[in-house]
Amino acid sequence: MDGHEWIATAHVPDGVEMRLMQREDEFTILLANAELMSTRASTSEAALASMTFARLGARVGAEWLIGGYGMGYTLRAALAVIGSDANVIVAEIVPEIIAWAHGPMHKLTAGCLDDPRIMLVNEDVAMLIGAARQAYDAILLDVDNGPDGLSRPANDNLYDRAGLRAAMNALRPRGILAVWSAYPDPAFALRLGDAGFEVHETMIYETDETGAASHVIWFAQKP
Repeated sequence: MDGHEWIATAHVPDGVEMRLMQREDEFTILLANAELMSTRASTSEAALASMTFARLGARVGAEWLIGGYGMGYTLRAALAVIGSDANVIVAEIVPEIIAWAHGPMHKLTAGCLDDPRIMLVNEDVAMLIGAARQAYDAILLDVDNGPDGLSRPANDNLYDRAGLRAAMNALRPRGILAVWSAYPDPAFALRLGDAGFEVHETMIYETDETGAASHVIWFAQKP
């Protein structure tokens, strides 16, 4: 990447290499040679949380599960809207991501990982979903660039029929599974419906200096 310095490297367990790139106060995380996320654009990552809350509404003692810390945009947006009695489990399988949040990106992190409502878990989010029964009001997934195992092949299990059944079982009544994607995927939307969810697909537009982009969020609500 022109003008960027490669400042750190991590490896996704059973997956590919991640690189943290920096240009002045701008950060980008590459997955192999593809851009996974960047501080240049964050509208859709924040919307993953804020729009979930808008659909879910305030709940006493709400329990949220966020799959993937990334750069923390989803987490910070969640903390801004959930109640003081809510709890958020953040499942981040790559420990270096959290080290980067406390290290070179500490200004961006803004102390959100110290919030008492947070439980940070170095674990596969699929394991937490599979072990839960009516435990969560919201499950937010942003661990790949879409509903396929980009960062690691095992993530395919999050998006197949068995994975969606597990998410359904893990949610409380009227709970929401929200999935972020860089692109539309009609087959995945159909799988959500087949799994019994009420599905709402939303296109989020954001612009940075490289131009305009559109991303997709599926809000899948349990009956």
